[in-house]
Amino acid sequence: MASVRPFRALRPSPETAEDVASVPYDVITSEEARELAAGNPHSFLHVVRPEIDLEGVDEHDDAVYEQGAKALRELASTEAFVRDDQPRLYVYRLVMNGRAQTGIVGLVSVADYDNDVILKHEDTRPDKEDDRTRHVVAQKAHAEPVMLAYRGEDAIDEAVEAAMEQEPIYDFRAKDYVQHTVWAIDGTSELVQAFSEIDGLYVADGHHRSAAASRAAKLVDADEAGHFLAVLFPYEDMEILPYNRIVKDLPVGKGKFLDQLRRRFEVEEALFPEPEEFGTVAFYLGMDFGWMTLVLPETERDGVADTLDVARLAEFVLEPMLNITDPRTDQNVAFVGGIRGTEELERLVNSDEADIAFSMYPTAPEELLDVSDAGERMPPKSTWFEPKLRSGLLVHTFWD
Repeated sequence: MASVRPFRALRPSPETAEDVASVPYDVITSEEARELAAGNPHSFLHVVRPEIDLEGVDEHDDAVYEQGAKALRELASTEAFVRDDQPRLYVYRLVMNGRAQTGIVGLVSVADYDNDVILKHEDTRPDKEDDRTRHVVAQKAHAEPVMLAYRGEDAIDEAVEAAMEQEPIYDFRAKDYVQHTVWAIDGTSELVQAFSEIDGLYVADGHHRSAAASRAAKLVDADEAGHFLAVLFPYEDMEILPYNRIVKDLPVGKGKFLDQLRRRFEVEEALFPEPEEFGTVAFYLGMDFGWMTLVLPETERDGVADTLDVARLAEFVLEPMLNITDPRTDQNVAFVGGIRGTEELERLVNSDEADIAFSMYPTAPEELLDVSDAGERMPPKSTWFEPKLRSGLLVHTFWD
């Protein structure tokens, strides 16, 4: 059974929340973070991307982790931040393009993560896991939440609705037009009990942060390190955008490669650059060819994850035709989040940064749960969740 517990959040004052709140560390480059934080000393990017305040230093240098810890302590010591006087859970609602997604913010258990009560669908990269672990250990804090999913429960829904009848502690629209609203919940025992009756939770976004929390708990002498920060959403509320692919260099000319695709698949001109149904992939070879679609065959493999479109593209195109057998390490393939749109795919091909782009049909939240329940792993970059959580609104520390 799942464990979710309240905590005494370190959080910005209502007046500074919008200035503090930042995009997650992993959706921008260091240079983009530096530009976003320019002129804003309260930006949480100083904590999650501390290399922006150091010149000529590699982002994995010891000084970067020390700087992140220093930035967090300095923010915490100013009037821009407050510490809640009692442990609480929180309701966090995001509204993007008129669609609302509402979750519970609290602490989940490292033991649950280690024992697969919190299920995973993606393997982690050791270098990224090392990096996040060093940040947690240096800061003695979980500065950014993990996004988890669960199968909806009436008792949780009712508690969320009751909390949203109060005045929120934060309510602002970010520069990307996503509305962020947070409510504090004082009485949490019913919610804690309701989550304890759920069989399992699912990592949606934040596999490296989850793994880092597990590793840090073994390195830091603090009971609080045994729990990490998460926002838990009913999976029915979640939206997954496609995670598209580009291939930088084709082994043959574009016209010849198109002929090869036509011999293997049902290929047609595309009315739209986004596939309209599961099992169909749109691809772009440049302005001379336009957008086309191909129908993916049914998998010849046995796993649940093998039925996903991203897996079938690998099985029938990337592996046999392009010799891309390990997309985690192969430099000839790259991934483009769906939030950037198919215009970005066209730009990359038209500018000769890639020879071909594949526009994918999005993985469904139900597929994520099915793969996780089967104990399998999806291919890398199978899911792009939107809207993204803002960092810095609620922080879990264990330095006192």
